[in-house]
Amino acid sequence: MNTFGEIFKLTTFGESHGDAIGGIIDGVPAGIRIDIEEIQRQLDRRRPGQSPIVTQRNESDRVQILSGVFDGKTTGTPIGFIIANTNQHSNDYENIKDLYRPSHADYTYSAKYGIRDHRGGGRSSARETAARVVGGAIAQQALKSIGIEIYAYTSQVGNISLDNDYHLYDPEMIETNEVRCPDPEKAGEMRRLIETVKKEGDTIGGTITCVIKGCPAGLGEPVFDKLNARLGYAMLGINAAKGFEIGMGFNGCTKRGSEMNDIFYNGNGKIRTRTNNSGGVQGGLSNGEDIYFRVAFKPVATLLKDIETVDKNGNPAILHAKGRHDPCVLPRAVPVVEAMAAITIMDFYLLNRLSRF
Repeated sequence: MNTFGEIFKLTTFGESHGDAIGGIIDGVPAGIRIDIEEIQRQLDRRRPGQSPIVTQRNESDRVQILSGVFDGKTTGTPIGFIIANTNQHSNDYENIKDLYRPSHADYTYSAKYGIRDHRGGGRSSARETAARVVGGAIAQQALKSIGIEIYAYTSQVGNISLDNDYHLYDPEMIETNEVRCPDPEKAGEMRRLIETVKKEGDTIGGTITCVIKGCPAGLGEPVFDKLNARLGYAMLGINAAKGFEIGMGFNGCTKRGSEMNDIFYNGNGKIRTRTNNSGGVQGGLSNGEDIYFRVAFKPVATLLKDIETVDKNGNPAILHAKGRHDPCVLPRAVPVVEAMAAITIMDFYLLNRLSRF
């Protein structure tokens, strides 16, 4: 419920307006060199207040590693860490403590637990994803040492989208703009659209594309823990995620098998495929090609305009939210997608070492 992974496990804790959020990462092999500054760089990519088109909550998001790393290397023991909350404005939520925000987790948390932390959404807040970024950053450093690299980018905001062919885009271009879109022209259009909906007190959604390069063939588990299924599970556990597709995804439904099959060939002694419609996964296992998938994110539920709702007793009410909120989650969700992909691949890499005697 609060833990992800089988061997490489991340458990997170904390609420949006509590003293801190944090986590414990278990199953990390000893001897992995850890760059704390790189972990912080990944957190800075997710950090609120980094640009005018994201929430202006001003958190420094400085991570403090409490255990499991010594002299710059993992010790094989659990890695504990915390990130202090320092810029909460809890009073911004007093006017909605008895109201249910439409499409938010307010009603469902109340239905499940009979109690909820209304301050910023409590545990349901996307603030929790900062802990996932720490776990993912450690997984990424381990994976990079064995030649596996992961990057994601904003591929659609509203009706503005990129071509689905990820080969067209240079990964180095992702961080050159606030939207984290590798196409500068499209990035400008996306930014202007986000600015427009923000001025209107509204929000907007879109998609993120993620690419995993250098993954060896054979990662994944048969039947119920297929690699594509676990990636989907990881992505749909991110706040505001509403859809997942890998490879050709839903577009493949309009094709024939003769158009979709990825033909094998011998590429200088290595078995390759001429196309990659499968998205690097066949039979639930990686096939050695690039793994690529897309995640759809809904518009943020909290609007800065009047909206109809009900209170906890079912009485009609008008909700006028206050506080600081993202008009679009896409720019800050990019490192979260990368993190969850890295944790998933790292977990399967370790599991694969148990598959043969």
